Amino acid sequence: MRASFNYIFWIFISIIFVSCHQDTSNNHKKTFNINLDQGLTSIDPAFARNQNAIWMSNQIFNGLVQIDSNLQSVPCIAKNWKISEDALTYTFNLRNDVYFHDDPIFKNGKGRKVVAKDFSYSFYRLIDPKVASSGGWIFSDKVKDRRNFIAINDSTFQIKLVKPFPPLMNLLTTQYCSVVPEEVVTHYGKNFRSHPIGTGPFKFKYWKEGEILVLLKNEHYFEHDQKGTKLPYLDAVKATFITDKQSGFMSFLKKDLDFYYNVDGSYRDDILTKSGKMVSKYKDKFTLTKSPYLCTEYVGILVDTNLTIVKQSPLRIKKIRQAINYAIDRDKLIRYLRNGIGIAATSGFIPKGMPGFDSLAVRGYTYNPVLSARLLKEAGFPEGKGLPEITLNTTTTYKDLIEFIQGELTNIGMKVKIDVSPSASLRDLMSKNNVNFFRGSWLADYADGENFLSMFYSKNKVPNGPNYFAFYNRDFDKLFEQSYYETHTEKRFELYRKMDQLVMDQSPVVPLFYDQSVVMLQNNISGYAFNALSLIILKNIKKN
Repeated sequence: MRASFNYIFWIFISIIFVSCHQDTSNNHKKTFNINLDQGLTSIDPAFARNQNAIWMSNQIFNGLVQIDSNLQSVPCIAKNWKISEDALTYTFNLRNDVYFHDDPIFKNGKGRKVVAKDFSYSFYRLIDPKVASSGGWIFSDKVKDRRNFIAINDSTFQIKLVKPFPPLMNLLTTQYCSVVPEEVVTHYGKNFRSHPIGTGPFKFKYWKEGEILVLLKNEHYFEHDQKGTKLPYLDAVKATFITDKQSGFMSFLKKDLDFYYNVDGSYRDDILTKSGKMVSKYKDKFTLTKSPYLCTEYVGILVDTNLTIVKQSPLRIKKIRQAINYAIDRDKLIRYLRNGIGIAATSGFIPKGMPGFDSLAVRGYTYNPVLSARLLKEAGFPEGKGLPEITLNTTTTYKDLIEFIQGELTNIGMKVKIDVSPSASLRDLMSKNNVNFFRGSWLADYADGENFLSMFYSKNKVPNGPNYFAFYNRDFDKLFEQSYYETHTEKRFELYRKMDQLVMDQSPVVPLFYDQSVVMLQNNISGYAFNALSLIILKNIKKN
């Protein structure tokens, strides 16, 4: 195995030397080293369903628009756009200086210019049943067929929706919506997953699955910094695939890696104090930054009283659900189980960091065991007397968190049994509304609160939708549907807050905490752009 790694390493060095030989003005080539501990199964953006695939796709591909650090949609290949008054037609004017990476399939092996029909092809590919993209949901309920993606001419592209969807511009920033060249995809077929050709700041060079991935600087990339310097600054990106988190962190400490993401529980106490500060022994050795991450950890409750398992459960009673919400000390949970990583979810289900989030606008639940006990009494179960035992379902990874909640509920007199299942089994139960009380999390696909509120929309019933709570509320549905026709951003945010408040009042969910990302960087790395989607953007990175 060691010989194999040495062989790969020398291939990598040779690649860097050959590719950089053309630029003799810079004798100090910069390689950014990263580890992808959860592996990588595809670099085809149509299958960018997990974090590693999203991260790598974002270096190789571009879309019409991209996000900035504030999660706003800003120009990328589209230099500007116009939305019709009825919010059904989006017209994009494209740059004329964007080229695909070189590939033998192109004429003379040189990447050709991107034109509007490339987006028509790329977007239809997401909903093409023959492709079976994991991103089919992007357009599946928003367009009828390929005729909704129109190339008016080479530099003008149009999307026609069947109904308004105000978050569309946010949706278009996802890596699923990257542009790909039809002739290259057709030639390589399923092997496009390991032979990606895009327009991004880095171009694919080499991938030995499970061992190493090499990306090289795209010398013809179209974006520049504010001073007019061509991006990217780095010459190459090298990714390894060390699956053991402690081993990966040791590689970072040895400076074999420039970047390390998140703190695993196995070594969390070695890095962070209980208050979330870096321990003194690592001070000045590297930087550690916590920032909002658009993910809400929660405990869900099935509430549709037409379901047999709900009829037989005390959780059908709203005051009991509210008592549970008041019984949990979220700050204590974050401090002792997560070393200060996370923010107590006391302001609704939509997490901090989401555009439009206002911690004062939605009244969630703070720790109040006295009020919790009073609600139990009002529900007919003083100090929990006569209350049947309830089962809280989780997976092995989150057993400590659920045991904490079990303890909190025991303190108010509730008997709670914990049922630990494999992740796939619990997901299956949730997708069939076959579990009453369960731990879950919801991670944003795009930067709009609609992404979170859709979990409570009646038409998003399982198994085809994410309404795991069987929450059906006419007032909520009316607001949700109204938001689709509200093109004024702040007014739409007001509708989101009303919906979030309604969910809090009915309590089909117990929001625990809004997650945070933890990014560790070597001291010689600058230009890292933090954003609440935890999207890695390497084109702006400098390695000094």
